[in-house]
Amino acid sequence: MISDVKKSAEQKMAKSVEALKADLSKVRTGRAHTGLLDHIQVDYYGSPMPLTQVSNVTLADARTIAVQPWEKKMIPVVEKAIRDADLGLNPATSGDIVRVPMPALTEERRRELIKVVHKEAESARIAIRNVRRDANEHLKRLMKDKECSEDDERRAQEDVQRLTDRFIAEIDRILQAKEHDLMAV
Repeated sequence: MISDVKKSAEQKMAKSVEALKADLSKVRTGRAHTGLLDHIQVDYYGSPMPLTQVSNVTLADARTIAVQPWEKKMIPVVEKAIRDADLGLNPATSGDIVRVPMPALTEERRRELIKVVHKEAESARIAIRNVRRDANEHLKRLMKDKECSEDDERRAQEDVQRLTDRFIAEIDRILQAKEHDLMAV
């Protein structure tokens, strides 16, 4: 019973960290990466489709993403979808490829992005603390229902706290790396 509670807490905490990594990957640094366009939907014959399902998305160079739609008539639709995605990107068509250059980040914009990154990290920390709280409540319930001893419950709570500390340290490490990435010119 106690091992199930700890295992469940660890899995939920790991998911919180993965969610943070996914959210931070969407925050744009000066470099181009194809993940920036993953969430963009394109109108494909009347139904919304992910951009990655109607075209090849690759890196042309360190500061340019190349999008090559599989159908020529999708080029203006793809270009409009990228422009309307509110990412601050200005795509340009050259032949049958839509090029998306990454504009250089200003110092002010970098500071704003760091604030966004800090909010994301704090949300992840809160999620992990909530998992800890839920696990501790579950352990208390087990003790109350006489399914474990007080000593076992206390040891399990200490284990859950160690898990919490480990995952929060990982979040802090991820945050530091992202900050460093954003401030690199």
